Amino acid sequence: MNPNTAPDGRYPLAPEAGSTSSARPEDGVVPRQHTAAPTEHLDGAAVDLLEHPDVPTAAEAAALESLLRCWVRETGVEAAEHGPLRISLPAQEATLVVPVRYWSAAGLHRFGLPRLEHHGPAPVHSGSAFPRRAVVRQGRAPRLTAPLDAATVAEVLSKEVHAGTVTDGPGQGGTPADSTGRRATDGAAENPVPSGGPAPTVPRQAASAADDDLVARVRDSVRRTAVFLSFRRRHAEDSSTPFLAAEQALLLGHPLHPTPKSRQGLSEAEARLYSPELRGAFPLHWLAVHKDVLATDSAWTERGRTVSAGALTERLAGPGLALPPGTVALPLHPWQARDLAQRPEVHALADAGLLTPLGPYGEPWSPTSSVRTVYRAEAPAMLKLSLGLRITNSRRENLRKELRRGVEVHRLLRTGLGAEWHAAHPCFDIVRDPAWIAVDGPDGEPLRGVDVMIRHNPFTPATDAACLAGLVSPRPLPPIGGHPAEPSGLLAHGSQAQQPMRSRLSELITRLAQRTGRPRGTVATEWFLRYLECVVRPILWLDGHAGVALEAHQQNTVVLLDAEGWPSGGRYRDNQGYYFRDSHREALERRLPGIGAESDTFVPDDVTDERFTYYLAINNVLGLVGALGSQGLADEQLLLAALRGFLAGAAQGPEALGSGLPALLLDSPVLRCKANLLTRLHGLDELVGPVDTQSVYVRFRNPLHH
Repeated sequence: MNPNTAPDGRYPLAPEAGSTSSARPEDGVVPRQHTAAPTEHLDGAAVDLLEHPDVPTAAEAAALESLLRCWVRETGVEAAEHGPLRISLPAQEATLVVPVRYWSAAGLHRFGLPRLEHHGPAPVHSGSAFPRRAVVRQGRAPRLTAPLDAATVAEVLSKEVHAGTVTDGPGQGGTPADSTGRRATDGAAENPVPSGGPAPTVPRQAASAADDDLVARVRDSVRRTAVFLSFRRRHAEDSSTPFLAAEQALLLGHPLHPTPKSRQGLSEAEARLYSPELRGAFPLHWLAVHKDVLATDSAWTERGRTVSAGALTERLAGPGLALPPGTVALPLHPWQARDLAQRPEVHALADAGLLTPLGPYGEPWSPTSSVRTVYRAEAPAMLKLSLGLRITNSRRENLRKELRRGVEVHRLLRTGLGAEWHAAHPCFDIVRDPAWIAVDGPDGEPLRGVDVMIRHNPFTPATDAACLAGLVSPRPLPPIGGHPAEPSGLLAHGSQAQQPMRSRLSELITRLAQRTGRPRGTVATEWFLRYLECVVRPILWLDGHAGVALEAHQQNTVVLLDAEGWPSGGRYRDNQGYYFRDSHREALERRLPGIGAESDTFVPDDVTDERFTYYLAINNVLGLVGALGSQGLADEQLLLAALRGFLAGAAQGPEALGSGLPALLLDSPVLRCKANLLTRLHGLDELVGPVDTQSVYVRFRNPLHH
């Protein structure tokens, strides 16, 4: 990674001299090396800790960066002009002192390992997965602890939130609040609460449970990240199928999520099979569903004829699956099949002869980056399976309205809207979700946990397509001089030599620069502008012309690349993430009568604006700006200037797209931004409940406006 400091970045801090020690192993994690680690490796001021030869140190560093990025964004912490970042913790009479390797205008900061500076009579925390030797200043100076691990930082930040000293808003983080919990510097700051609703009441007991849950998930995420890094340092080559390689590249997960790799309930043995990061693959389990309880819909057509969902699943299972008479094949994730076997309502249907478990069958499928959606290169469809695991914030069991939404969007595009869109922007489309299959109980209510979305598969091994999140994610490169000897067991540590972490995007831009003889920053800026034209412009057109906004975050956005590595098009994939604007209800109803009646997709325009701003502008585009900057590929300020020019043309003039988002991004000093850490601390499941209260949204300083 080793980013070159851009003008909006920060020069590396000088490491503190004289402290070395061996690190303590973490139970259940990749074993630590027992050699002494120099302080500069621990503080991370001058060295990229993601490349640290000790795998658990690298995993802790990744987790700490994600946590700290969340806190900085969600509480409005400003950059320090010189030296480390200092995060005030008034409720604990302490300050979190964080070395800054790179400060990103877009929020993709790079940090070293934080320490706690105590101002009170006694330390409040001392947890660390790093050397426990604290640095104690003489005299009256504050005491500085050893570097803290991610779980300890999560606990420290949680306590500050529940003590009422935190409000959101630009420029508010890191300064003490008064007795009311408001900062004296901001009379207009608003509390970080779920958008569109009142501040949730979090009783002390519930707050403590939320804190404990966050800390447990942070530990789980760190442990799994260490496993992924260890495996991929030893098996660094990408899959030969570009689409699958990108799906398997998200080793560190969402860079602005507190628990990006948490998968509570998944054993180590299951993780080997079901994790895309470990290149898992597995046959599906199959359930024979009697037609009396079958629930399904299909708009999948071949040669002008509709193909039923049951015919599709039988084809996907492969020849030889023995189905009882009068039944249809329904695929299940193996983990979900085991979980369903423990549910009384499933037993009741099986006892009545309405459900028949058939066990595992067929060719192996590969999990994609979402874990629950599975892919087989030669199959005509992908399958979005229900999965009751808690992945990051939520259990991932499909909801019936989401299945209906996917088919509804496919039908909407077939009314002529898709042809109009393609005529204007032939390089972009939606990966369609034209069929689903599920079970209704005898009472007519959906049987939870078996709903399956059937998705077109346009990505063959020859297609150079990559989800943007995977394209920008750093992953280990093969070590110089070849691979290390294969250690025994999945949890054995990786190579002791430092192993570079690079994203595929970094490799593409570097090769393009070498081939063309141009500076890498110039090539990166052109790549970014082509991406805006091929991917962002078509999404804005659909919003402006049809009132359909896409939840196009980086993981939902697939980039098509030409033979040289330039963006040539894009695809959006998700059956959940659609917002039909209330202001376009009549026009959409004329296109497709009854639209939204069962899919619950119409949303007030102000909520649509908020979500569209976050997912497309902040997560997707500014996330790309931050990735290019923090990986040393381009100057973020130059990228932001290029983005302003693109938005100005999209907002008005002959190339105006009709969407209000470009003007909003250019004119608003602050934007509303999803707060993943505060969402977790409020105990919200972002897939449950009304769309306007599923997540906490806070104010975020708009880097395009400043």
